[in-house]
Amino acid sequence: MISWTAVYVLWLREMKRFLRARSRLIGSLAMPVFFMAFLGLGLNRMYLPGMGQNIGYLSFIVPGIIGMSLLFSSTISGLSVLWDREFGFLKEIMVAPVSRLSIVLGRVAGGASVVMLQALIILFLSLFFGFKIPGLFPLGQALLFMILISLTFLGLGLIFASLMKDMQGFSLVMNFVIFPLFFLSGALYPIQNLPRAVRFLAYLDPLSYGIDGLRWSLLQISLFPWYFDLAFMVIFCLFMLGLGAFLFEKVESAV
Repeated sequence: MISWTAVYVLWLREMKRFLRARSRLIGSLAMPVFFMAFLGLGLNRMYLPGMGQNIGYLSFIVPGIIGMSLLFSSTISGLSVLWDREFGFLKEIMVAPVSRLSIVLGRVAGGASVVMLQALIILFLSLFFGFKIPGLFPLGQALLFMILISLTFLGLGLIFASLMKDMQGFSLVMNFVIFPLFFLSGALYPIQNLPRAVRFLAYLDPLSYGIDGLRWSLLQISLFPWYFDLAFMVIFCLFMLGLGAFLFEKVESAV
């Protein structure tokens, strides 16, 4: 049975940790702003095949930068379970009279709220660089894809946190999982420009469909139909969250 009080407490803890850590907020925004300022503006007049005739490079990469922020922040938020395990907080909440599902939901809700707040700030900052949001309805569609991306990779982070015993393998996850997912997603260039073998790997990347859906929502350009992107993201999201919750419950119940 789900304890909504426990879900709320864990959500509130994540929000307070984020709002009190100004360095974390600044650090999470620095890289996206640098990408928009130097890469986006510096190459804004460059045309790439598959980018769209009337789309500047800055507009093209803004959905990709938002997807990048969601990927990194969500996965790291899921991996924060390891920090709680090392400092003893996880043991304290695991002995509380609440279900494991409540703990997972609380962590996911808190992590999703934090990364969505970061992504919205990045979207707002992109307006100062010349990016234009086409309207409220497209914005709502983009928010849907942003939520699906954040939940998908929160689930991925929870999977790794359940399989890893300490933070020693964190750099391994970053270098061999998160960065390949980012570079294969088409965040910085059209996927169709990649070699065929690499393009096949990009089609297996859930972030590819999330960013493609964001581009369709904000720019009306996409590689796949929007409903195809949406269906794939829903499937990936449910799979990642389900597997993450299953592994978390199995590992922690055995401790």
